[in-house]
Formats: sequence, C-alpha cells, structure tokens
Amino acid sequence: MAEAQGLRADARRNRELIVAAARELFLEQGVDVALEEVARRAGVGIGTLYRRFPDRDALLHAVGEQTLTRLAGLAEAAWAEEPDAWHALRRFLRGCAELRLGELSSKLDPHLHQPLRAGDDLRELRQRSIDLLLRMTERAQADGHLRPDIGPGDLALLMTLHVHTPPGLPAGEAVARVTEIVLDGLRAGPGATPLPGTALSGDDLVRHTQSG
Repeated sequence: MAEAQGLRADARRNRELIVAAARELFLEQGVDVALEEVARRAGVGIGTLYRRFPDRDALLHAVGEQTLTRLAGLAEAAWAEEPDAWHALRRFLRGCAELRLGELSSKLDPHLHQPLRAGDDLRELRQRSIDLLLRMTERAQADGHLRPDIGPGDLALLMTLHVHTPPGLPAGEAVARVTEIVLDGLRAGPGATPLPGTALSGDDLVRHTQSG
C-alpha cells in the first residue's frame, strides 16, 4: 500500500484496477490465470501491468495485502460503529462472507504462506484483525451474548466460511442465508448442542497464524 500512495493519480488508479481484476480472476479461474487476461480485465496494457507488478508473486502479494487491509477495515468499522460486541462480531463475520474470504484464502494461502507469517507488512495487517476479533469475542461472552464454549480461533475459522452455490442459484442470497444460520448458532442460550472437541483459544489462533 505504501507503494501505491507514492504514485501519481493515474498510475495509482491503474494499479487499483489491476489488483481488483486480479482478485476477480483469481476467484473465477485460480491464481494461474494468464497475466494478459488480468490486464485485459483491468483495461490496461500488459506493459502497464508489468511496470506495477514485475511477476506473478508481486501481484499475489498485492491482492493479499488489499484483502487484509479490507478485512482490518471491516473489523475496525464494526467495533467502532455497532452498539455492542455481539453486533460488531456479527457484522464482521457477515463482511467476511461477502468478501468471499474463505474462497480467496484457499487460493492465495499456498502462495502467501511465508509472506503472511514472515513479512512485516502482511503480518501487521493480519494482526489488526486478530486483535479486534479477540476483543469482540471476550466482550460478547462477558455480555452473555456469545455462547461460552466458543473460542476466537473457532470464529477465525468461520471467517473463512465458503458456500458453494450451483449455477442458477443466486450466490449472494445463498451466502447471506447460510451466514445467518451460522450466526444464530453462536448465540448464547439454553438448549445449545454441546460442541465436539475444545474451543480454539486466542493463543491457539496466534500460534497457528504465526507458525511457519
């Protein structure tokens, strides 16, 4: 992102168009999609793409950085604007589903595994979201809204919920419905089905995030 901030307005716009096009195509076709196709989708020449991104890894890094930036923004807006932690958590998880975070992560993570854990820029972006998720979890449970046998690591897994929808079924509506079903399963209250295994704690979440 620092690189983008130092560009002229037209160059910055071209960079944003390329990253947005790459994200769409990675979701549609996978990360091995031809870079010429990315340039066509963005409406720029292949030379413009290579000036901003000298290789595929640089473009993957940019898409990952943009995704983590949006994720941190979602968490921060939810925490600042919602009336309590429970509503903030629900809004944040809905936003993750709308971002198609699970689907995108499954495509990017094999390529960004080390940069996400070793690079300061991506690691710090991810940590912003983790810190707020920990805070939302603790506060929502203290308020009695979130069931007590859920850990922040469990919620991190729900952030990557991916709903496959067959052709002809409105994807947005299906994802919204499944997300609400899942969110209601997080609500504290009598009659909840005991969960198998143990809750994934904040320490578990940080350990798995930072492990190589």
